[in-house]
Amino acid sequence: MISKDTNRGIPISVILKPALEAEGIKPNFTENKKRLLTISILAIGIGIASSLVAKVLMHLIYFITDVVFYGETSWGIVTPANTTLGLWIILIPTVGGLIVGLMAFYGSKAIRGHGIPEAMEQILINQSKIKPNITYLKPISSAIAIGTGGPFGAEGPIIATGGALGSTLGQILKVTTNERKILLAAGASSGMAAVFGSPIAGIFLAIELLLFEFSPRSIIPVALACITGAAGHHFLFSPDPIFPVGHTLSSPSNHALFIYSLIGIVMGFVSIFVTKVVYFFEDVFSRLPIHWMWWPAIGGLAAGIFGYFSPRTLGAGYENITDLLSGALPLKVILALCFLKFFSWAISLSSGTSGGTLAPLLTIGGATGSLFAMAILYYFPNSGITISMTALVCMSALFAGASRALLTSIVFALEVTGEPHAMLPLLAACTASYFISFSLMKDTIMTEKISRRGIQTPDQFQTDVLQSVMVKQVMSPDEIVIEGNNTIGQVRDWLKEQKDYQNNYFIIATKKNEFIGIISSSNLFSDNHPREQLVSSLIKRSPVSVMEDDNLKIAVDLMAEQNIDILPVISNNNNLIGIISYRNILNAYKKDMENDFRKDPSISLRKSGMKILIEGRKLIDSFKRSDTGRS
Repeated sequence: MISKDTNRGIPISVILKPALEAEGIKPNFTENKKRLLTISILAIGIGIASSLVAKVLMHLIYFITDVVFYGETSWGIVTPANTTLGLWIILIPTVGGLIVGLMAFYGSKAIRGHGIPEAMEQILINQSKIKPNITYLKPISSAIAIGTGGPFGAEGPIIATGGALGSTLGQILKVTTNERKILLAAGASSGMAAVFGSPIAGIFLAIELLLFEFSPRSIIPVALACITGAAGHHFLFSPDPIFPVGHTLSSPSNHALFIYSLIGIVMGFVSIFVTKVVYFFEDVFSRLPIHWMWWPAIGGLAAGIFGYFSPRTLGAGYENITDLLSGALPLKVILALCFLKFFSWAISLSSGTSGGTLAPLLTIGGATGSLFAMAILYYFPNSGITISMTALVCMSALFAGASRALLTSIVFALEVTGEPHAMLPLLAACTASYFISFSLMKDTIMTEKISRRGIQTPDQFQTDVLQSVMVKQVMSPDEIVIEGNNTIGQVRDWLKEQKDYQNNYFIIATKKNEFIGIISSSNLFSDNHPREQLVSSLIKRSPVSVMEDDNLKIAVDLMAEQNIDILPVISNNNNLIGIISYRNILNAYKKDMENDFRKDPSISLRKSGMKILIEGRKLIDSFKRSDTGRS
């Protein structure tokens, strides 16, 4: 009755292909390459669209700024820093916040915030589906908020708008959920590349904050979109670095690198403080006895008050970043950008208005770094650090700690300044800041908001154990196999005598050990079947199997598609050599977890030392015997 089995089952690809193609999935490798080409072409188109959106948004911000602060109509670059409106400065951001609040209430609540957390949320829980109206509500609301003096960067809204463009295209076309995620990430990252001319940082941004994966199917379209966005930046803006230092940064000494590492540790604590303050103010707003529609007006009022004392804190302030990197700003301005800009941005962002975080973080980090450099050089003039390098290092370190996008922060600083000698200081400081943030803070400025809604974001990239473990490593060599010519009654009686079997499914074979199929335990013990009926007649599904050299992902995919929890395993000569079940797969996961937590030395220093002593003693004794023989 119970036998081993030789399997000549249908190949996996043949079984899966009809069902997967019905869902729009192409398991064929050639088809997958064609699909990758299609998604890549769409990503390039999204990159072009994101570049145009970036250009339009930046000019719209300049236009609004010129109108409300100077009473002129111009599309050229202009900032609120030189306005002479006096107390009227306080009113302008307030009105801008009020308009944004009304747009959020009557248009879409999704325009609130700085863009990236909202995109992450849609990726994680909503199959990367962003409402299409975000593609125009987000840039318009952001242009109004920033143009009227809101202390935000334009990059966040452009990232959100690019992501919305990709998501909308993915909802219009017939694509899978993963492909829609890739299009969303391509739009968001190409938007960043279009604003700053930083394609590599855009790719890393997608990997660290949006894709939560690293694979050819996602990296190739995103890379092409970022290259397109960077080309759009060169064509529509300028081919030069967006934040030129103004002088060449020299390569730091080892002593200076040590100091930059210590500064990075301090910036890690600063990034925690910045994040906690932002969400402290958000909690304050949530307890206000007024509707959230009015909160952006309150945030705008705070921005206006701080802007009255220091107009440089108003608007995106990209020129502030360039001035900080030059190392020539007076102390009074640096203090204003460090403290007034921080509180202006933190309160305004917490109010739920529309704007980005990157430019404010760079400004606050650069100002903090300038203050550190001034203090260090005052007491240690021969320390080897410079104000410009320290400002750049602290800009990136603050962003690395607050967002925990380590690679993005390092590469971004290199791309926007064009300073290759900053590589080592950036690596040292950003890694130190990242370490402090990761060790002491659960969530980041990007994930805290959605974490409060119960949405957890991945914080690490690891090899999938399903792809790294072979079936033959975890299969059970001895399992129950039922001969198909037995009657249902015979099998039932035999199984009732077996006290230890836990199978929900059974492998059925012929007398010649040829695999027939799989039946379920519930079907076998159903009262609808007479006892004299052959057990082979209960087979309803196509015979499927896995090879011993297949990985667990193939087995799991097949189990999920066939809705079974057991599969026969065959060798290359079609002999049944075992069975794999869900318990085997769980054991593989358990073993993988033990690799992370089990701490056993693979080399015993004590045993090795004793072995060396014994061998040494033998060698000495042999020398003594040799000397005795010669004498």
